[in-house]
Amino acid sequence: MKILAAMSGGVDSSVAAAQLVREGHDVSGVYMKNWINEENIIGHCPWEEDIVDAEAVAKQLGIPFRVVNLMTEYREKVVKYLLEGYQAGITPNPDVMCNREMKFGVLWDWASEHGFEGIATGHYARKEFAVRGSRFAVSDNSEPRTENREPAIYRGADPNKDQTYFLAMMQPHQVRIAQFPIGHLLKPELRDLAREFGLKTADKKDSQGICFIGQVKMEDFLRTFVPDKPGPIVNLEGKVLGEHRGLHLYTLGQRKGHGVASPLHKQAYVVVAKRPQTNELVVAIESADTPLLWARKAVLHSISSTGEPLHDERLLQAQPRYRCPAGDAIFRPLGDGRAELEYKEPQRALTPGQICALYEGERLLGGAVFESIQHE
Repeated sequence: MKILAAMSGGVDSSVAAAQLVREGHDVSGVYMKNWINEENIIGHCPWEEDIVDAEAVAKQLGIPFRVVNLMTEYREKVVKYLLEGYQAGITPNPDVMCNREMKFGVLWDWASEHGFEGIATGHYARKEFAVRGSRFAVSDNSEPRTENREPAIYRGADPNKDQTYFLAMMQPHQVRIAQFPIGHLLKPELRDLAREFGLKTADKKDSQGICFIGQVKMEDFLRTFVPDKPGPIVNLEGKVLGEHRGLHLYTLGQRKGHGVASPLHKQAYVVVAKRPQTNELVVAIESADTPLLWARKAVLHSISSTGEPLHDERLLQAQPRYRCPAGDAIFRPLGDGRAELEYKEPQRALTPGQICALYEGERLLGGAVFESIQHE
């Protein structure tokens, strides 16, 4: 296949490209130039050194490399979504939207115009072919031979690195062209492969932070674009405990950084609600039955499936955020891209605006956005 390898300058995407070259594909590398920190936000935005590293790896592999400037599209499709979400009092996920709108959206439009048949990334995810309506994979790298099979995304082999949550809003046509060459590897195995290939990035530390922006605190990023709007921090009884800097700087379930000290030993105050109408941030002492903190029911909107549409009521596993276990839940479609989700066990800090990834066992079915939460 003629494959465009999205190279971020990190070790994961470097090995992904190397794997494809080893397998005999016609590979070209590309760096998506999405952000250069013109606003001088506090933090480290390493796009220049990442380009140098990505180009160096491409040269080692003997593949063409270029930088594609997508800064305008990134601001429109990711940064705008991020800022509007926080200003509306919800918690968006720019990494999920970056994958759907940028890597497998805008970049794929560019790639297809230039004759590429697929896009490869360094995600820890597996792509396999599954029988329609079945949770069982029937092939891993071959094209489907009948109309009864479809490409599907499965969790990565390394449970500590699995990144399928960030692919939850991908659409079927994007799954078809996606390649995940490292999803079968554990991280230590990947590092060993990078050294075996002799890649410059073999021992480079993993990047953290906002997708394609870098090691920037979300608070610093938001405060650059959204002015502070101080207001009272109150407890469940309405007593004022302090002052916040702006509701957009806090998220439900947050234990630290709100500035309210707990009078109880080893029991912290936690954010349980944001009230935009009164500009109040509500906190409560965390416990197993803290009001507004736990919920079993929620309404989802913007349902997106990676394969067959999710039209029927079913038992599935719903993961409300990254680094959070997926819990068993009943999924009940309501129509118009909405559904009710009822967990079997109470979940902590379900939050409007957050992405909920939907699974059937190891298989990623799709995702949706939390619209509203019904508390215990």
